[in-house]
Amino acid sequence: MPRNAMADWLATRAPEQLQLIADRAALRRHGGDLSLTDLARLLSQDYVAAELVKFCTLPEIQALGAVSWLADQRHGPFPEEHWRAPDPRSRAVPRSEVIDLLAGDDPRLRAEAEAALDRLADQALLLPPHGEQVVAHNYVHRALTDGMALGRPAGQLISRHFNAPEVHRVAAGLGLEKAATRTAAEQDVLAVLADPARLRAVLDAAPEEAKELLQPLAYEGPLVETRCFHPVGPYGYSSTGKYTFFPGGSGHRGVDWLAARGLLLPSGLPNIAELPMEVALAVRGETRSSFHPRPPSPPELPGAERAEAGSQSALVAVAWQIERLLAACAEQPLAVRKAGGIAVRDTKRLAKLLRLPEETVRFLLELCVRADLLGALAEPVERPANRRVKAPDPTYVVLPTTRYDRWLSLPPAERLVPVLAAWAVCRDIPLWWPDPDQTPIALAAADDPDAVGLRYALLEALAAAPGRRAAAAPEYLVAATTWHRPMRVAEGADGAQRIAATVREAGLLGVIADDALTALGHALLGLLRSGQAWRAPGPVLGPVLAGLLPPPQTTARFQTDLTAVVSGTPEAGLAALLNAVGTRESEGHAVVWRISPASVRRALDTGHEAEDLLRQLRAVAQGDFPQPLEYLIKDVGRTHGRMRVVRSGCCVRSEDEALLAELAGAKALRKLGLRLIAPTVLISASSERETMDALRAAGYAPALEAETGVTLVEEPAARRAPARKS
Repeated sequence: MPRNAMADWLATRAPEQLQLIADRAALRRHGGDLSLTDLARLLSQDYVAAELVKFCTLPEIQALGAVSWLADQRHGPFPEEHWRAPDPRSRAVPRSEVIDLLAGDDPRLRAEAEAALDRLADQALLLPPHGEQVVAHNYVHRALTDGMALGRPAGQLISRHFNAPEVHRVAAGLGLEKAATRTAAEQDVLAVLADPARLRAVLDAAPEEAKELLQPLAYEGPLVETRCFHPVGPYGYSSTGKYTFFPGGSGHRGVDWLAARGLLLPSGLPNIAELPMEVALAVRGETRSSFHPRPPSPPELPGAERAEAGSQSALVAVAWQIERLLAACAEQPLAVRKAGGIAVRDTKRLAKLLRLPEETVRFLLELCVRADLLGALAEPVERPANRRVKAPDPTYVVLPTTRYDRWLSLPPAERLVPVLAAWAVCRDIPLWWPDPDQTPIALAAADDPDAVGLRYALLEALAAAPGRRAAAAPEYLVAATTWHRPMRVAEGADGAQRIAATVREAGLLGVIADDALTALGHALLGLLRSGQAWRAPGPVLGPVLAGLLPPPQTTARFQTDLTAVVSGTPEAGLAALLNAVGTRESEGHAVVWRISPASVRRALDTGHEAEDLLRQLRAVAQGDFPQPLEYLIKDVGRTHGRMRVVRSGCCVRSEDEALLAELAGAKALRKLGLRLIAPTVLISASSERETMDALRAAGYAPALEAETGVTLVEEPAARRAPARKS
């Protein structure tokens, strides 16, 4: 097709439609960045068409298959060699014949077939001009040549895979007289298979085992796994592509009866036989394609009464879990294995610390990495003194990125926006591990191009049963998900397991609750439908999350048992203050901090003054401020800083001479080599950092002092991985 024909057609499309085509074709660029000529050129590429086909529903795939099959009948098989690919216009087929194949004389089905062809044209899989002739992309002819599940013609299979003895054997099985040559025998066999009346007579004489096998092969697909034919050649391999019959047969009476008469033929794949097209058409009784224009209807299901409440609970929980996970990674970065992924011991440590299942920890780590909140950082490598010796390979750790500190300052709803957006377009199913015999490794999964399509199809299946517990009907979910994205859902157990894992992920994020799709799930589905999930999800997700999550709390209730309680999610500043002065003990609908002498000393160590700390706590107190807590902070404040570690290699000074004498004689501090050089001064053989750590480990509360006598606030440098996005 001339390139300008496609460009002219593209010029008539709305910008939103062009953007959706670009998104689906994995171009990931704004429509304005691509000229129409460039977009037309890209749409002619096979890899682009392959991506677009994977976004098709089942009836759209069936319509493309009908177009490809009809083109084969009219113009011959599509060339296997890429360099011989013809002009797509040379394989055009009449639109009316495609609709006849899909719908016959049924007016409702004909309207559905028309609509399917129109949608394919809008997706650039049927090429312009759109009129009475249907022109499909060459990729469609190459990939969907058996789109009607009819198999290849018998003549093609026989000539490609049989030698003369096998052809004569099939002729004999059909009761034909022995021909003089292989060619004549093949013509006699094909004459029977091409004559509907003669073939019908052969099929009527088939045993029941053969008839039971013919029905699914004729309607669902032409291939069957059986040891009926084996390659002609040593070691089970044929360089010529020829096959012969197993001497003892396949062990299945129906298979052997069909194979002996040429009604099952070698497919060219080991242990796979194929039903020829002529036989499938005879069994069907008409030349019709399978066509399912509507998705499966949901079964009768109970209502989901607590979906939105469950969604809110899940979101509160996951927001808190992610906050704690990121804080744990900031405190102790995760080691990266040489083979990739997070060390199992680190995953187990996080699971124990957060009191979560290991698979949930792996899931949250994946989302945080994809949301650009966690990233990898190379550890410094000490270069060998000898330059001829190769430097060791760097080791990597995973820790929060430079985006993390700003993320901490956001309210809970805004924190969850990048996490939910990352899940929507995540090219992985983190809770699905393909090999049950291997230990799952966090952040080690390969790129999964089908994950997003499967996720979208699952949300569509759930949306078809609004307010009902569709996630509790796995058979419906598999059937409906497959209908929406047949090219994205694996067949058999793997497909069902991947769907079940995606359901569990959606439940953890509040996308599904009480086995039903929630308001948040509907919002994510809308983003995937429009393509906005890849570009600007915030304006859609932000209001939905803000409506589900209560506003963060700015006050705490301080109790006489030295605990602070926040009902709901604490605001970032409140959480930072309470984390500084207390130890977080519980989570859920209420968050509890335990305040102790050790936690108050920790706050004073980081630069807080006792009076200033009391002032800040009173400012956020809900109700009366308990006296026991006030006494505790003042008592710790009086003893804090009674001795000083001087930055001079180093000295410890204090006005309390008895305290320094006690330090000089303490067994726990012998490794410091403390020596009293004046009533108020000790010197230490260790550095200031080691001295401070040892004193604190022994239960004392030193403060760091500069040479000028000014107390220094200790602020450990926060390590951050570089963010991927600007």
